[in-house]
Amino acid sequence: MLIMLILILLCVFGFLYFFFTKVDADLTLCFYDYFSDVKKFLRGKVIWITGSSSGIGEYLAYELAHHGCKLILSGTSEERLNSVKLKCIEIGLTEEDIYVLPFNLTDFEMHGDYVKKVLQKFCRLDILINNAGRSQRATFEEIDINVDKEIFDINVFGTLNLTRKILPHFIENGKGHFVVTSSCVGKMGAAFSASYTGSKHALHGYFETLRTEMSGKNINVTMLCPGPVFSNNLENAFTGTPGKKFGQIPNCKDRKMKTDRCARLMSVAIAHKLDEAWIAPQPNLIFFYLMQYTPTFFRKIVIGKLYTPERAEKIRDGRW
Repeated sequence: MLIMLILILLCVFGFLYFFFTKVDADLTLCFYDYFSDVKKFLRGKVIWITGSSSGIGEYLAYELAHHGCKLILSGTSEERLNSVKLKCIEIGLTEEDIYVLPFNLTDFEMHGDYVKKVLQKFCRLDILINNAGRSQRATFEEIDINVDKEIFDINVFGTLNLTRKILPHFIENGKGHFVVTSSCVGKMGAAFSASYTGSKHALHGYFETLRTEMSGKNINVTMLCPGPVFSNNLENAFTGTPGKKFGQIPNCKDRKMKTDRCARLMSVAIAHKLDEAWIAPQPNLIFFYLMQYTPTFFRKIVIGKLYTPERAEKIRDGRW
């Protein structure tokens, strides 16, 4: 009996040590990351990535190029997109495997034309990765309503409109996969980022509804929720004032996930059509679990006593 108790305790402490020191994603995603062959599921897939000119979208393009996917690269900078294309060719894709399609996501009336161009190029689309978006930093009370509107136009309405233009193609083909880059703040409130946080929560509401409506139609939805990741998103982030950028430059000493690691985990979640994936180093990952499974404890004890707004901002930005 004593030996059994010791073994149980060793297993528990071993798991806790592993969880707090090695794990950088939810346990389901970690399992697939360790034991799956991503290329087997993604090779030859036609994938459209919005916001692929920099940051997570750029590195996701490289990751998918390694797996032999055909890519549509979209963003606002054609020069940057062509640079990403050249690197994807270096990785192993051909010119015919990549289509550069620059556009502004808020040009809603043009979305139908862009979808037609993609289908003319590849005759089909397997996966749409809604990755484009802008971040924000400002206190709740100082945010001008026009900032809220601009963020929602980019992060929410542009994504929704493009999704709706593609949905009939997926329904006609009897299959399809929508992937959305949300955020850890799409699962919990983030201090000093109300508009951005609200936009990510809105995406969950819309796409969870889409998932329900498409049940049984072989059309999947994957919500990706990364925590702090190295990118230039804070450099161009909104503030509370229209037209003013936050302008924070990434620091190599920040405690953030490397962009290529984030892209790898995202590709695993996409390959296995996971409903939702949490991608974050500690302590953000444990906050995911506390918020999901003990919401009252998390809000009353963790946020109320330990997770002050100032401390939360530092952890989110990897500067704690």
